Amino acid sequence: MFKRQNELIHTLTDRQMIQQLYLTQLLLAITGLAGSYLFLGGWFVPAEKMNFTFMGLAAGAGAAAAVILLDLVVMGTAPQAWYDDGGINEKLFRSCSIPHIVLMTAIIAFAEEWLFRGVLQTEFGLIAASLFFSILHIRYLSKFLLFIMVTAVSVLIGILFELTDNLLAAVTAHFLIDLVFGIQIRLKYLNRGES
Repeated sequence: MFKRQNELIHTLTDRQMIQQLYLTQLLLAITGLAGSYLFLGGWFVPAEKMNFTFMGLAAGAGAAAAVILLDLVVMGTAPQAWYDDGGINEKLFRSCSIPHIVLMTAIIAFAEEWLFRGVLQTEFGLIAASLFFSILHIRYLSKFLLFIMVTAVSVLIGILFELTDNLLAAVTAHFLIDLVFGIQIRLKYLNRGES
């Protein structure tokens, strides 16, 4: 199944991959709103946990910094084959401008954290929400190290949400992690002389 998925991904252009990502985020946003209505009793209940405070932003930024540092350590010590995602993230970010990466990663962070922390974790708890989050990233199931890392990041963001009781902290952490990796891929692509 994973081999077939990888083969399918390699047939898509960068533009088609980005379109698929936006379609997926739209579906997650609709699922998040529907889940909010069904489980929490209102379409926008998670917004009540979105408190724009300095502490929320700082906690999210601190968690993101820890994940990025850990990722650098892993990439510097583990064999490349262990964390190679088959070029999926490279296809998503390499041809995007930096403002586009900012927009894309903001949409991803908001849609996914609304659903996974704002709805699922609130209703079913940290473990269930983290498992759902990991399963969403099914492409990593064939790469043990990547799957463990995605699950650990999900648990960390879930704990951050529990500790701060602030969805902004979770969104900030998720956004900064994806943003840094997205920009890193884009800059690496530009440094190779490609546009």
